[in-house]
Parts: sequence; structure tokens; C-alpha cells
Amino acid sequence: MTSPLGTELAQRGIAPDCIQTIELVRDVLARVGDKWTLLTITVLASGPLRFTVLHEQVAGVSQRMLSQTLRALNRDGLVTRTAYPEVPPRVEYALTPLGRSLHEAVNGLVRWVRDHQSEIVGNRDEFDQTPAANAGTPPPA
Repeated sequence: MTSPLGTELAQRGIAPDCIQTIELVRDVLARVGDKWTLLTITVLASGPLRFTVLHEQVAGVSQRMLSQTLRALNRDGLVTRTAYPEVPPRVEYALTPLGRSLHEAVNGLVRWVRDHQSEIVGNRDEFDQTPAANAGTPPPA
């Protein structure tokens, strides 16, 4: 089954292996750009956690959304799910080496934001003062 993006790229003459890479990059960026993914990976960086503890530490996430996020991260190989044969059952989630490497990359982005925070805020303030900024729709909060 070909995606609409894949069909469009194929019509433009893009090679099939490049189409696959482009689609995967977009998919992974969408996953990584999701706030629940980033928060879950950040919390799991400290070590394996049970679902209940993870839910308590990822502020604002519903159980359903956390479950969906963990399933997607598990599918991508970023998180492992280990079920222990105990009574009551115990399930733990942990970052894989691939998930740890993503955490390192995310930390690099966080450090960059921290290093440039005042510059970004200043640029936003300056932009928001211009007539062009006030002519269109207001910038997102």
C-alpha cells in the first residue's frame, strides 16, 4: 500500500528507496515531535518503570495516551515492555539503546534551547512589536 506522499514523490520521479527514507524521516519526526513521546523518553531515562509510576511522572498524560505512546515507542524499538510472571502481574518499560540515543539527541536540543533562550525570546518580542506581526493572525502561544 502506497501512501499519498509516496505516490506524489513517485510521480515526481523520486527513486523508491529515497521515497521510503523520506516517509520514514517524516514519520519519526512526527513521533519525536510529540510531547508525550519526549516526556516519556525523558522520564524513562532514569531507568525502567512500571506503567503506574510512569503515568504519575508524566504530568498531564491520560492512561490511554500513555498506553498509545508506549505502544508506538515499543513498535519503533525505542522502548521495551517486560512482563514478569508474578501475581499480581508486573510490567516494566525501559529505554532500549536506540531509545537512549534518542534521549541524548533530545538533550542536545534542550541544551541548544537553553543556550539560546534569551536570544529567541528577544527575537520573538521584537517580531511581535512589528506592524507585520500584528496584521495577520496572532502567533501561537
